[in-house]
Amino acid sequence: MAKVRDVMSKTLLTVSATLELDEAARRMNDRQVGAVLVLTNERLSGILTERDVLRAVATGQVTGTHVAAWMTHDPETIGPDDSTAHAASVMIHGGFRHLPVVDADRLPVGIVSIRDLMRVTVDDETPRGA
Repeated sequence: MAKVRDVMSKTLLTVSATLELDEAARRMNDRQVGAVLVLTNERLSGILTERDVLRAVATGQVTGTHVAAWMTHDPETIGPDDSTAHAASVMIHGGFRHLPVVDADRLPVGIVSIRDLMRVTVDDETPRGA
């Protein structure tokens, strides 16, 4: 069975909770990612997702707002040696599409998305658009 470390993204986009929300959204767009990890003193303190940004836009509260106001504080996490099946179970039961991967000291080492997990499950040999 595949481990989380085998499928997680290791190139992380991280931000501070004090960063303005519109700047965080710009960085997410530039990097084409659906979530950023929020760090405090190098440790994971939250996660900001595209859903969070959309909620802020829908309420008209983007300008002048900081990441801290919209992020999920102390999100659920998984370890790099956990199975991809366990990661999928945590995501399904929690209702989210991104899961931070941390080491024993809560230092982020990756992030796994539902798309990453689907690649393990679905053997996609069909070319895109075919």
